[in-house]
Amino acid sequence: MAVAAIIPARYGSTRLPGKPLALIDGKPMIQHVYESASKARILDRVLVATDDQRIVDAVKKFGGEAIMTSSLHASGTDRIAEVARGLKHEWIVNVQGDLPFIQAATISRAVQPLRRNHAIPMGTVCNAIYDEDEWRNPNIVKVLMDRAGLALSFTRSPVPYVRNANVVLTGNDNGKPARRVWGFRHLGLYVYRREFLFKFARLRPTALEQIESLEQLRAMEYGYRIHVARVDEHSVEVDTAEDLKRAAQYLNNAAN
Repeated sequence: MAVAAIIPARYGSTRLPGKPLALIDGKPMIQHVYESASKARILDRVLVATDDQRIVDAVKKFGGEAIMTSSLHASGTDRIAEVARGLKHEWIVNVQGDLPFIQAATISRAVQPLRRNHAIPMGTVCNAIYDEDEWRNPNIVKVLMDRAGLALSFTRSPVPYVRNANVVLTGNDNGKPARRVWGFRHLGLYVYRREFLFKFARLRPTALEQIESLEQLRAMEYGYRIHVARVDEHSVEVDTAEDLKRAAQYLNNAAN
């Protein structure tokens, strides 16, 4: 039962044009994402899916595998579905191109629940939010889960709403003492069963999905469950020029 990771990479990012080729410590970001994902032993293959020859050339230059796709896709999911049709892997992992330091353990944690429970068609990951400002930031997507780890909702709003301040969420951060958790941040990584990916790409977008600009809400509105694995990863997501600076600092701190 093979697992393939596909990294959708679009040159025309709204907030950071040319984002996949933006340099972090002298390397294009797409190279950081590719090399980080390739460390996950659970993956049998890693590919980049793009509609821009400049990205194909950059990937080939560092020895990676890239496939050119249609320029008409409305989303990264549509782009990876096009590539997945040419593969025979049972599970497809969508590794977002804005996660340059995605951890191998995070990818494994996302895949394992789908291997154990064949009734789950889709999976993703989250981590704890310890900072109130991050919890209130609409650019950070929040997720609520039930006790089985299945998603109840994804939203840009600060959830859960604190009506009763006497009850708090707590969590451990890499062995440190438990501290208050404001909520849970959704990380841009998805795992799909192969056939469900194709079905999902054919579903019509929903109003709630478009209001929040969160594609995963489409699956939930059509009645499909999403497993959310909790991980300890607290690396950088890059959407802006300021995030690029944070990514360079993160890499510098990791080296020291």
